[in-house]
Amino acid sequence: MNTSKVYVLGGYQTDFSKNWAREGKDIFDLLKSSVEGALESTKIDPSEVEVCHIGNFVGELGSKQGQLGGLFASIHPSFSGVPASRHEAACASGSIAILAAAADIESGRYDLACVTGVELLRNVSGEQAADNLGVACWTGREAQDATYPWPYLFNRLIDVYDDRYGIRYEHLAEIAKINLDNAKRNPNAQTRKWQFNEYSFLENDEHNHVIEGRVRRQDCGQVTDGGATIFLSSEKYAKAYADRFQIPFENIPVIKGWGHKTAPMLLEDKIKESAEQRYVFPHVRKAIEDMFDRAGLRGVDDIDAIETHDCFSITEYMAIDHFGITEPGENWKAIESGDIAFSGRIPINPSGGLIGLGHPVGATGIRMVLDAYKQVTGTAGSYQVKDAKNVATLNIGGSTTTTVCFVIGR
Repeated sequence: MNTSKVYVLGGYQTDFSKNWAREGKDIFDLLKSSVEGALESTKIDPSEVEVCHIGNFVGELGSKQGQLGGLFASIHPSFSGVPASRHEAACASGSIAILAAAADIESGRYDLACVTGVELLRNVSGEQAADNLGVACWTGREAQDATYPWPYLFNRLIDVYDDRYGIRYEHLAEIAKINLDNAKRNPNAQTRKWQFNEYSFLENDEHNHVIEGRVRRQDCGQVTDGGATIFLSSEKYAKAYADRFQIPFENIPVIKGWGHKTAPMLLEDKIKESAEQRYVFPHVRKAIEDMFDRAGLRGVDDIDAIETHDCFSITEYMAIDHFGITEPGENWKAIESGDIAFSGRIPINPSGGLIGLGHPVGATGIRMVLDAYKQVTGTAGSYQVKDAKNVATLNIGGSTTTTVCFVIGR
């Protein structure tokens, strides 16, 4: 196995509360803003970028735009001729772009990669956006009767946990509340100015209405316009970068470990596979174990925070036991104890996550790694986790069809 290290030099995310179409701007403007912001924040010159990997899910459907590599090459004259690839794996598109860029660095092909993710979702109606995002399930074979495909399918996950272990809505609601509270600290969060009342996190049809089954409004990740960009480098480039800017080399974060698994498309097939196993999604658990093994970490006790994929509160609920914070089915214990709260033993989604910060699908995996970078460099500002040295991410596409996770640390 190649053991070359891949360094994270920083990056930038756009303000996830911004509606770009309302300002007359398109997917190119969003991509350009994210990449230029990353260049400015890292002080990297465009001429140094050797390769680009782009995460995007539904550019053709929502923006009528493919060939995003050409859009990258149009951002700056120095990018003309730079090899660029677009990667799609539903909500895990950004993480797949990171894996591809890391492989480029590890192989020695390139020393500096730009990894950028972009999604424009609010330029169409909510119903059209839901329909576009629904192509991540098996079209014509599942969720055919659903108004909203993903709430429908993840309501099924609530049923599975209920059947196997029992589940209470108050625990799902507390996950949503924690993430929305965390988002208030994040100056880029879509929901940072939202207001809630005493009924907002209850099974209250007026203040927290049903979307599908037991999935209610506050349980859902946001429909978001957004971009996120990071720069990955070889050790050679990272050392030169540290010298140039008088940064202690050992303070530059590295991708310590990663995991990647792909499961059968249908949610019901995944559920059948796990019927006699400890975890609802064994492949997710294995991806996390692979990540810890590659990082040389014992497990979740060596992690200081997690940025996980809360497209719905139930997916974060699932992440709690799959990370090993609790035994399978005992997820509620970590919620009731306060372990996953901002000041808890293992804070989850200090950024606000997909529920609080927002979910521009193709950018989410990259944004997670950027937030992990911020945490371990002590630059997360008002949502900084104290003394964070190792931060994990978990990014899923579809009904955990694609699962990718990383540990970023110093």
